[in-house]
Amino acid sequence: MKKMPHLSFWQIWNVSFGFLGIQMGFALQSANVSRILSNLGADLHALPLFWIAAPLMGLIVQPIVGSASDRTWNRLGRRSPYILGGAIIAALAMFLMPNASIVVSIMPVLLFGLLMFALMDGSFNITMQPFRALVADMTPEEQRNVGYSTQSFLINAGAVLGSILPFLLTNSLGIANTAPEGQVPASVIWSFYIGGSALLLSVIWTVVKTKEYPPEEYAAYKGLDVKAEIDPQYKGFFGFFRLLKITPKTMIQLAVVQFFSWFALYIMWVYTTPAVSQHVWGCEIGDSASQAAQDAGDWIGILFAGYSLFAAIFSVFMSKIATKIGRKTVYSIALLIGGIAYCSTFLFEGGEMMHVNLLFTQVDVPSSAVLWMFPMIGVGIAWAAVLAMPYAILSESLPADKMGVFMGIFNFTIAGPQILSGLVAGSVLRFFFGGEAIYMLVVAGVSMFLGAISVIFVKPSKSN
Repeated sequence: MKKMPHLSFWQIWNVSFGFLGIQMGFALQSANVSRILSNLGADLHALPLFWIAAPLMGLIVQPIVGSASDRTWNRLGRRSPYILGGAIIAALAMFLMPNASIVVSIMPVLLFGLLMFALMDGSFNITMQPFRALVADMTPEEQRNVGYSTQSFLINAGAVLGSILPFLLTNSLGIANTAPEGQVPASVIWSFYIGGSALLLSVIWTVVKTKEYPPEEYAAYKGLDVKAEIDPQYKGFFGFFRLLKITPKTMIQLAVVQFFSWFALYIMWVYTTPAVSQHVWGCEIGDSASQAAQDAGDWIGILFAGYSLFAAIFSVFMSKIATKIGRKTVYSIALLIGGIAYCSTFLFEGGEMMHVNLLFTQVDVPSSAVLWMFPMIGVGIAWAAVLAMPYAILSESLPADKMGVFMGIFNFTIAGPQILSGLVAGSVLRFFFGGEAIYMLVVAGVSMFLGAISVIFVKPSKSN
Protein backbone atom coordinates (compact mmCIF):
# COMPACT_ATOMS: atom_id res chain seq x y z
CA MET A 1 0.00 0.00 0.00
CA LYS A 2 1.40 3.36 -1.10
CA LYS A 3 1.97 5.93 1.66
CA MET A 4 -0.53 8.76 1.54
CA PRO A 5 1.08 12.22 1.31
CA HIS A 6 0.60 14.73 4.09
CA LEU A 7 -1.45 17.78 3.22
CA SER A 8 -0.38 21.31 4.05
CA PHE A 9 -2.51 23.30 6.47
CA TRP A 10 -4.08 25.30 3.63
CA GLN A 11 -4.88 22.14 1.67
CA ILE A 12 -6.72 20.78 4.72
CA TRP A 13 -8.39 24.19 5.10
CA ASN A 14 -9.59 24.15 1.47
CA VAL A 15 -10.99 20.62 1.80
CA SER A 16 -13.41 21.81 4.48
CA PHE A 17 -13.86 25.48 3.56
CA GLY A 18 -17.29 24.87 2.04
CA PHE A 19 -18.55 23.94 5.48
CA LEU A 20 -18.19 27.62 6.44
CA GLY A 21 -21.10 28.52 4.19
CA ILE A 22 -23.05 25.34 4.86
CA GLN A 23 -22.99 26.05 8.56
CA MET A 24 -24.01 29.66 8.02
CA GLY A 25 -27.13 28.22 6.43
CA PHE A 26 -27.54 25.58 9.11
CA ALA A 27 -27.13 28.17 11.89
CA LEU A 28 -29.76 30.39 10.32
CA GLN A 29 -32.03 27.36 10.13
CA SER A 30 -31.35 26.33 13.75
CA ALA A 31 -31.90 29.77 15.23
CA ASN A 32 -34.77 30.95 13.03
CA VAL A 33 -36.91 28.07 11.76
CA SER A 34 -38.93 27.85 15.00
CA ARG A 35 -39.38 31.61 14.76
CA ILE A 36 -40.40 31.46 11.07
CA LEU A 37 -42.83 28.59 11.56
CA SER A 38 -44.35 30.31 14.62
CA ASN A 39 -44.81 33.52 12.61
CA LEU A 40 -46.48 31.48 9.88
CA GLY A 41 -48.93 30.00 12.38
CA ALA A 42 -47.33 26.88 13.95
CA ASP A 43 -48.38 26.02 17.53
CA LEU A 44 -45.62 25.83 20.19
CA HIS A 45 -46.42 22.21 21.04
CA ALA A 46 -46.40 21.24 17.35
CA LEU A 47 -42.94 22.71 16.62
CA PRO A 48 -41.08 19.42 17.31
CA LEU A 49 -43.27 17.69 14.73
CA PHE A 50 -42.39 20.28 12.09
CA TRP A 51 -38.70 19.90 12.96
CA ILE A 52 -38.88 16.16 12.22
CA ALA A 53 -38.59 17.13 8.55
CA ALA A 54 -34.89 17.87 9.10
CA PRO A 55 -33.63 14.53 10.49
CA LEU A 56 -36.06 12.60 8.30
CA MET A 57 -34.46 14.09 5.19
CA GLY A 58 -31.02 13.18 6.56
CA LEU A 59 -32.15 9.65 7.26
CA ILE A 60 -33.23 9.21 3.64
CA VAL A 61 -30.63 11.24 1.80
CA GLN A 62 -27.25 10.59 3.43
CA PRO A 63 -26.92 6.80 2.91
CA ILE A 64 -28.02 7.16 -0.73
CA VAL A 65 -25.58 10.00 -1.40
CA GLY A 66 -22.81 8.22 0.51
CA SER A 67 -23.22 5.03 -1.50
CA ALA A 68 -23.40 6.92 -4.79
CA SER A 69 -20.32 9.03 -4.04
CA ASP A 70 -18.30 5.86 -3.27
CA ARG A 71 -18.90 4.77 -6.89
CA THR A 72 -18.62 8.15 -8.65
CA TRP A 73 -15.75 9.62 -10.59
CA ASN A 74 -16.01 12.42 -13.15
CA ARG A 75 -14.30 15.70 -14.07
CA LEU A 76 -15.28 17.27 -10.74
CA GLY A 77 -14.07 14.29 -8.69
CA ARG A 78 -15.68 11.74 -6.41
CA ARG A 79 -17.45 13.70 -3.66
CA SER A 80 -17.43 17.15 -5.28
CA PRO A 81 -20.40 16.63 -7.66
CA TYR A 82 -22.68 15.93 -4.69
CA ILE A 83 -21.21 18.72 -2.57
CA LEU A 84 -21.84 21.27 -5.35
CA GLY A 85 -25.25 19.93 -6.36
CA GLY A 86 -26.53 19.97 -2.79
CA ALA A 87 -25.24 23.52 -2.28
CA ILE A 88 -27.14 24.83 -5.31
CA ILE A 89 -30.43 23.31 -4.08
CA ALA A 90 -29.80 24.47 -0.49
CA ALA A 91 -29.18 28.07 -1.60
CA LEU A 92 -32.38 28.05 -3.64
CA ALA A 93 -34.40 26.75 -0.66
CA MET A 94 -32.87 29.41 1.59
CA PHE A 95 -33.96 32.12 -0.81
CA LEU A 96 -37.53 30.77 -0.89
CA MET A 97 -38.34 29.65 2.68
CA PRO A 98 -38.67 33.02 4.45
CA ASN A 99 -40.86 34.22 1.56
CA ALA A 100 -43.54 31.60 2.24
CA SER A 101 -46.19 34.31 2.62
CA ILE A 102 -46.03 35.14 -1.13
CA VAL A 103 -47.53 31.77 -2.11
CA VAL A 104 -50.63 32.06 0.02
CA SER A 105 -52.80 31.96 -3.12
CA ILE A 106 -51.19 28.69 -4.27
CA MET A 107 -51.01 26.61 -1.08
CA PRO A 108 -51.26 27.10 2.70
CA VAL A 109 -48.39 29.31 3.77
CA LEU A 110 -47.35 27.00 6.63
CA LEU A 111 -47.24 24.02 4.25
CA PHE A 112 -44.95 25.90 1.86
CA GLY A 113 -42.69 26.89 4.76
CA LEU A 114 -42.50 23.25 5.84
CA LEU A 115 -41.74 22.05 2.30
CA MET A 116 -38.92 24.59 1.92
CA PHE A 117 -37.58 23.56 5.34
CA ALA A 118 -37.50 19.92 4.25
CA LEU A 119 -35.90 20.81 0.90
CA MET A 120 -33.32 23.04 2.59
CA ASP A 121 -32.34 20.43 5.15
CA GLY A 122 -32.33 17.62 2.59
CA SER A 123 -29.92 19.56 0.40
CA PHE A 124 -27.76 20.39 3.43
CA ASN A 125 -27.48 16.65 3.94
CA ILE A 126 -26.59 16.05 0.28
CA THR A 127 -23.72 18.50 0.74
CA MET A 128 -22.61 17.58 4.27
CA GLN A 129 -22.31 13.82 3.86
CA PRO A 130 -19.62 13.86 1.14
CA PHE A 131 -17.71 16.50 3.12
CA ARG A 132 -17.37 14.06 6.04
CA ALA A 133 -16.04 11.37 3.71
CA LEU A 134 -13.82 13.84 1.82
CA VAL A 135 -11.68 14.50 4.90
CA ALA A 136 -11.12 10.76 5.35
CA ASP A 137 -10.38 10.40 1.61
CA MET A 138 -7.79 13.16 1.50
CA THR A 139 -5.92 12.87 4.83
CA PRO A 140 -3.65 10.12 6.17
CA GLU A 141 -4.59 8.65 9.55
CA GLU A 142 -2.09 10.82 11.46
CA GLN A 143 -3.78 13.98 10.10
CA ARG A 144 -7.38 12.95 10.85
CA ASN A 145 -7.54 14.81 14.16
CA VAL A 146 -6.33 17.98 12.43
CA GLY A 147 -8.65 17.41 9.48
CA TYR A 148 -11.83 17.01 11.50
CA SER A 149 -10.83 19.70 14.01
CA THR A 150 -10.29 22.14 11.14
CA GLN A 151 -13.68 21.16 9.79
CA SER A 152 -15.17 21.75 13.24
CA PHE A 153 -13.54 25.19 13.40
CA LEU A 154 -14.94 26.22 10.01
CA ILE A 155 -18.36 24.84 10.91
CA ASN A 156 -18.46 26.97 14.03
CA ALA A 157 -17.01 30.06 12.39
CA GLY A 158 -19.83 29.82 9.85
CA ALA A 159 -22.32 29.28 12.64
CA VAL A 160 -21.19 32.48 14.38
CA LEU A 161 -21.74 34.48 11.22
CA GLY A 162 -25.10 32.87 10.49
CA SER A 163 -26.38 33.19 14.04
CA ILE A 164 -25.74 36.93 14.42
CA LEU A 165 -27.00 37.99 10.98
CA PRO A 166 -30.62 38.85 11.91
CA PHE A 167 -29.50 40.67 15.06
CA LEU A 168 -26.78 42.51 13.15
CA LEU A 169 -29.13 43.60 10.36
CA THR A 170 -31.70 44.87 12.86
CA ASN A 171 -29.43 46.65 15.32
CA SER A 172 -26.72 47.94 12.98
CA LEU A 173 -28.60 48.57 9.74
CA GLY A 174 -32.09 49.21 11.12
CA ILE A 175 -33.83 46.46 9.14
CA ALA A 176 -37.16 45.56 10.77
CA ASN A 177 -37.31 42.51 13.04
CA THR A 178 -41.11 42.46 13.28
CA ALA A 179 -43.74 41.69 10.67
CA PRO A 180 -47.52 41.38 10.42
CA GLU A 181 -49.06 38.07 11.48
CA GLY A 182 -48.42 35.38 8.88
CA GLN A 183 -45.25 37.05 7.55
CA VAL A 184 -41.52 36.83 8.32
CA PRO A 185 -39.46 39.85 9.49
CA ALA A 186 -37.29 41.51 6.85
CA SER A 187 -34.16 40.95 8.97
CA VAL A 188 -34.69 37.18 8.76
CA ILE A 189 -35.46 37.27 5.03
CA TRP A 190 -32.27 39.20 4.21
CA SER A 191 -30.24 36.95 6.50
CA PHE A 192 -31.35 33.94 4.49
CA TYR A 193 -30.43 35.69 1.23
CA ILE A 194 -26.92 36.43 2.53
CA GLY A 195 -26.50 32.96 4.04
CA GLY A 196 -27.58 31.20 0.85
CA SER A 197 -25.11 33.23 -1.23
CA ALA A 198 -22.26 32.54 1.21
CA LEU A 199 -23.07 28.83 1.17
CA LEU A 200 -22.84 28.59 -2.60
CA LEU A 201 -19.63 30.63 -2.91
CA SER A 202 -17.74 28.75 -0.17
CA VAL A 203 -18.66 25.36 -1.62
CA ILE A 204 -17.48 26.48 -5.07
CA TRP A 205 -14.15 27.42 -3.41
CA THR A 206 -13.71 23.89 -2.03
CA VAL A 207 -14.67 22.25 -5.34
CA VAL A 208 -12.22 24.43 -7.30
CA LYS A 209 -9.33 24.28 -4.81
CA THR A 210 -9.50 20.58 -3.83
CA LYS A 211 -8.25 18.07 -6.34
CA GLU A 212 -9.47 14.64 -5.32
CA TYR A 213 -7.24 11.65 -5.97
CA PRO A 214 -8.16 9.79 -9.19
CA PRO A 215 -9.38 6.19 -8.73
CA GLU A 216 -6.00 4.51 -9.38
CA GLU A 217 -4.11 6.79 -6.99
CA TYR A 218 -6.82 6.57 -4.32
CA ALA A 219 -6.80 2.77 -4.55
CA ALA A 220 -3.02 2.71 -4.15
CA TYR A 221 -3.19 4.86 -1.00
CA LYS A 222 -6.01 2.80 0.52
CA GLY A 223 -4.77 -0.65 -0.49
CA LEU A 224 -7.71 -1.33 -2.82
CA ASP A 225 -7.99 -3.10 -6.16
CA VAL A 226 -9.13 -0.35 -8.51
CA LYS A 227 -10.48 -2.93 -10.99
CA ALA A 228 -12.47 -4.84 -8.41
CA GLU A 229 -16.20 -4.85 -8.91
CA ILE A 230 -18.59 -4.04 -6.11
CA ASP A 231 -19.60 -7.22 -4.30
CA PRO A 232 -23.03 -8.08 -5.80
CA GLN A 233 -24.43 -8.92 -2.36
CA TYR A 234 -24.05 -5.25 -1.37
CA LYS A 235 -25.86 -3.85 -4.40
CA GLY A 236 -29.48 -2.72 -4.53
CA PHE A 237 -32.11 -2.38 -1.84
CA PHE A 238 -31.40 -5.63 -0.01
CA GLY A 239 -27.65 -5.07 -0.31
CA PHE A 240 -28.04 -2.04 1.89
CA PHE A 241 -29.44 -4.20 4.70
CA ARG A 242 -26.62 -6.70 4.23
CA LEU A 243 -24.21 -3.81 4.76
CA LEU A 244 -25.85 -3.19 8.12
CA LYS A 245 -24.87 -6.73 9.15
CA ILE A 246 -21.16 -5.92 8.72
CA THR A 247 -21.36 -2.59 10.53
CA PRO A 248 -18.20 -2.18 12.65
CA LYS A 249 -18.78 -2.59 16.39
CA THR A 250 -17.19 0.79 17.01
CA MET A 251 -19.93 2.39 14.93
CA ILE A 252 -22.64 0.64 16.96
CA GLN A 253 -21.05 1.75 20.23
CA LEU A 254 -20.77 5.32 18.98
CA ALA A 255 -24.43 5.17 18.00
CA VAL A 256 -25.39 5.04 21.67
CA VAL A 257 -23.36 8.17 22.40
CA GLN A 258 -24.81 9.87 19.34
CA PHE A 259 -28.35 9.04 20.48
CA PHE A 260 -28.03 10.92 23.76
CA SER A 261 -26.04 13.87 22.38
CA TRP A 262 -28.26 14.51 19.34
CA PHE A 263 -31.45 14.01 21.38
CA ALA A 264 -30.19 16.91 23.50
CA LEU A 265 -29.13 19.07 20.56
CA TYR A 266 -32.53 18.70 18.89
CA ILE A 267 -34.25 19.87 22.07
CA MET A 268 -31.92 22.89 22.19
CA TRP A 269 -32.67 23.95 18.61
CA VAL A 270 -36.41 23.59 19.03
CA TYR A 271 -36.88 25.01 22.52
CA THR A 272 -34.19 27.62 23.19
CA THR A 273 -36.27 30.34 21.53
CA PRO A 274 -39.44 29.77 23.63
CA ALA A 275 -37.33 29.03 26.73
CA VAL A 276 -35.55 32.40 26.51
CA SER A 277 -38.69 34.34 25.63
CA GLN A 278 -40.58 32.81 28.59
CA HIS A 279 -37.83 32.45 31.20
CA VAL A 280 -35.88 35.63 30.46
CA TRP A 281 -38.26 38.09 28.75
CA GLY A 282 -41.34 36.87 30.65
CA CYS A 283 -43.47 36.21 27.56
CA GLU A 284 -46.69 34.20 27.86
CA ILE A 285 -46.74 30.61 26.61
CA GLY A 286 -47.54 30.64 22.89
CA ASP A 287 -46.60 34.32 22.42
CA SER A 288 -44.56 34.62 19.22
CA ALA A 289 -45.72 37.92 17.70
CA SER A 290 -45.00 40.50 20.44
CA GLN A 291 -42.02 42.83 20.37
CA ALA A 292 -40.60 41.07 23.45
CA ALA A 293 -40.79 37.69 21.70
CA GLN A 294 -39.04 39.11 18.61
CA ASP A 295 -36.33 40.69 20.78
CA ALA A 296 -35.84 37.32 22.44
CA GLY A 297 -35.61 35.73 19.00
CA ASP A 298 -32.87 38.15 17.99
CA TRP A 299 -30.98 37.42 21.23
CA ILE A 300 -31.11 33.70 20.40
CA GLY A 301 -28.90 34.54 17.43
CA ILE A 302 -26.36 36.11 19.79
CA LEU A 303 -26.46 33.09 22.13
CA PHE A 304 -26.09 30.64 19.25
CA ALA A 305 -23.26 32.73 17.86
CA GLY A 306 -21.71 32.55 21.31
CA TYR A 307 -21.72 28.77 21.58
CA SER A 308 -20.43 28.53 18.00
CA LEU A 309 -17.61 30.97 18.78
CA PHE A 310 -16.61 28.99 21.87
CA ALA A 311 -16.79 25.80 19.80
CA ALA A 312 -14.53 27.33 17.15
CA ILE A 313 -11.99 28.36 19.80
CA PHE A 314 -12.05 24.91 21.41
CA SER A 315 -11.65 23.30 17.97
CA VAL A 316 -8.27 25.05 17.57
CA PHE A 317 -6.91 23.17 20.59
CA MET A 318 -9.02 20.01 20.40
CA SER A 319 -6.81 18.01 18.05
CA LYS A 320 -3.70 18.57 20.19
CA ILE A 321 -5.58 17.73 23.38
CA ALA A 322 -6.99 14.58 21.76
CA THR A 323 -3.50 13.54 20.66
CA LYS A 324 -2.23 13.86 24.24
CA ILE A 325 -5.08 12.40 26.30
CA GLY A 326 -7.07 10.46 23.71
CA ARG A 327 -10.16 11.12 21.61
CA LYS A 328 -12.50 9.28 23.97
CA THR A 329 -11.42 11.30 26.99
CA VAL A 330 -11.91 14.60 25.18
CA TYR A 331 -15.29 13.43 23.85
CA SER A 332 -16.61 12.31 27.24
CA ILE A 333 -15.45 15.37 29.18
CA ALA A 334 -16.88 17.70 26.53
CA LEU A 335 -20.32 16.06 26.72
CA LEU A 336 -20.22 16.22 30.52
CA ILE A 337 -19.50 19.95 30.37
CA GLY A 338 -22.35 20.35 27.88
CA GLY A 339 -24.77 18.59 30.23
CA ILE A 340 -23.83 20.91 33.09
CA ALA A 341 -24.30 23.90 30.78
CA TYR A 342 -27.82 22.91 29.69
CA CYS A 343 -28.99 22.32 33.24
CA SER A 344 -27.52 25.62 34.44
CA THR A 345 -29.74 27.67 32.09
CA PHE A 346 -32.56 27.18 34.60
CA LEU A 347 -30.69 29.43 37.06
CA PHE A 348 -30.78 32.51 34.83
CA GLU A 349 -34.27 34.03 34.89
CA GLY A 350 -35.65 37.51 34.24
CA GLY A 351 -33.87 40.46 35.80
CA GLU A 352 -33.80 44.22 35.29
CA MET A 353 -33.15 45.65 31.85
CA MET A 354 -29.50 46.50 31.30
CA HIS A 355 -27.55 48.26 28.56
CA VAL A 356 -25.13 46.00 26.65
CA ASN A 357 -22.41 47.11 24.25
CA LEU A 358 -21.80 44.40 21.62
CA LEU A 359 -19.15 46.48 19.77
CA PHE A 360 -21.16 46.49 16.53
CA THR A 361 -24.31 47.73 18.30
CA GLN A 362 -25.81 48.46 21.71
CA VAL A 363 -29.00 46.92 23.11
CA ASP A 364 -31.11 46.78 26.24
CA VAL A 365 -31.84 43.24 27.49
CA PRO A 366 -32.78 41.58 30.80
CA SER A 367 -29.71 40.95 32.96
CA SER A 368 -30.17 37.17 32.87
CA ALA A 369 -30.01 37.26 29.05
CA VAL A 370 -26.33 38.22 29.36
CA LEU A 371 -25.71 35.51 31.95
CA TRP A 372 -26.99 32.88 29.48
CA MET A 373 -23.71 33.35 27.65
CA PHE A 374 -21.92 31.35 30.38
CA PRO A 375 -23.83 28.10 29.63
CA MET A 376 -23.07 28.71 25.95
CA ILE A 377 -19.37 28.12 26.72
CA GLY A 378 -20.15 24.56 27.81
CA VAL A 379 -22.58 24.02 24.94
CA GLY A 380 -19.89 25.16 22.52
CA ILE A 381 -17.30 22.73 23.92
CA ALA A 382 -19.77 19.86 23.62
CA TRP A 383 -20.80 20.89 20.11
CA ALA A 384 -17.18 21.05 18.90
CA ALA A 385 -16.55 17.53 20.18
CA VAL A 386 -19.78 16.17 18.65
CA LEU A 387 -18.76 17.55 15.26
CA ALA A 388 -15.26 16.05 15.27
CA MET A 389 -14.55 13.22 17.71
CA PRO A 390 -17.11 10.61 16.54
CA TYR A 391 -15.90 10.93 12.95
CA ALA A 392 -12.23 10.82 13.90
CA ILE A 393 -12.86 7.68 15.98
CA LEU A 394 -15.07 6.09 13.34
CA SER A 395 -13.01 6.81 10.23
CA GLU A 396 -10.21 4.42 11.17
CA SER A 397 -12.67 1.52 11.64
CA LEU A 398 -14.37 1.86 8.22
CA PRO A 399 -13.25 0.13 5.00
CA ALA A 400 -11.96 2.73 2.54
CA ASP A 401 -14.07 1.46 -0.36
CA LYS A 402 -17.28 1.86 1.69
CA MET A 403 -16.35 5.06 3.53
CA GLY A 404 -19.16 7.12 1.98
CA VAL A 405 -22.00 4.66 2.49
CA PHE A 406 -21.01 3.88 6.09
CA MET A 407 -20.70 7.61 6.87
CA GLY A 408 -24.21 7.89 5.43
CA ILE A 409 -25.47 5.02 7.56
CA PHE A 410 -23.83 6.66 10.56
CA ASN A 411 -26.17 9.57 9.98
CA PHE A 412 -28.95 7.28 11.26
CA THR A 413 -27.42 7.89 14.69
CA ILE A 414 -28.01 11.62 14.17
CA ALA A 415 -31.42 11.50 12.53
CA GLY A 416 -32.92 8.73 14.70
CA PRO A 417 -32.70 10.49 18.08
CA GLN A 418 -33.93 13.73 16.55
CA ILE A 419 -37.00 12.02 15.09
CA LEU A 420 -37.74 10.37 18.43
CA SER A 421 -37.26 13.68 20.20
CA GLY A 422 -39.62 15.34 17.75
CA LEU A 423 -42.29 12.73 18.38
CA VAL A 424 -42.17 12.84 22.18
CA ALA A 425 -40.86 16.29 23.14
CA GLY A 426 -44.13 18.12 22.52
CA SER A 427 -46.06 15.72 24.75
CA VAL A 428 -43.40 15.90 27.47
CA LEU A 429 -43.58 19.71 27.38
CA ARG A 430 -47.38 19.73 27.51
CA PHE A 431 -48.09 17.04 30.10
CA PHE A 432 -45.08 17.24 32.42
CA PHE A 433 -43.96 20.87 32.23
CA GLY A 434 -47.14 22.78 31.38
CA GLY A 435 -45.58 24.49 28.38
CA GLU A 436 -42.57 25.85 30.32
CA ALA A 437 -39.83 25.32 27.72
CA ILE A 438 -36.92 25.90 30.12
CA TYR A 439 -37.46 22.44 31.62
CA MET A 440 -36.81 20.89 28.22
CA LEU A 441 -33.26 22.28 28.34
CA VAL A 442 -32.79 20.52 31.68
CA VAL A 443 -33.95 17.30 29.98
CA ALA A 444 -31.30 18.00 27.30
CA GLY A 445 -28.68 18.30 30.04
CA VAL A 446 -29.55 14.91 31.52
CA SER A 447 -29.33 13.39 28.03
CA MET A 448 -25.84 14.86 27.58
CA PHE A 449 -24.76 13.32 30.91
CA LEU A 450 -25.85 9.90 29.63
CA GLY A 451 -23.90 10.49 26.43
CA ALA A 452 -20.75 11.29 28.40
CA ILE A 453 -21.09 8.00 30.32
CA SER A 454 -21.71 6.06 27.09
CA VAL A 455 -18.35 7.15 25.62
CA ILE A 456 -16.63 4.91 28.20
CA PHE A 457 -17.97 1.81 26.41
CA VAL A 458 -16.68 2.76 22.94
CA LYS A 459 -13.84 0.49 21.77
CA PRO A 460 -11.98 2.00 18.78
CA SER A 461 -10.80 -0.51 16.18
CA LYS A 462 -8.82 -0.59 12.96
CA SER A 463 -10.47 -1.50 9.64
CA ASN A 464 -9.27 -4.64 7.91
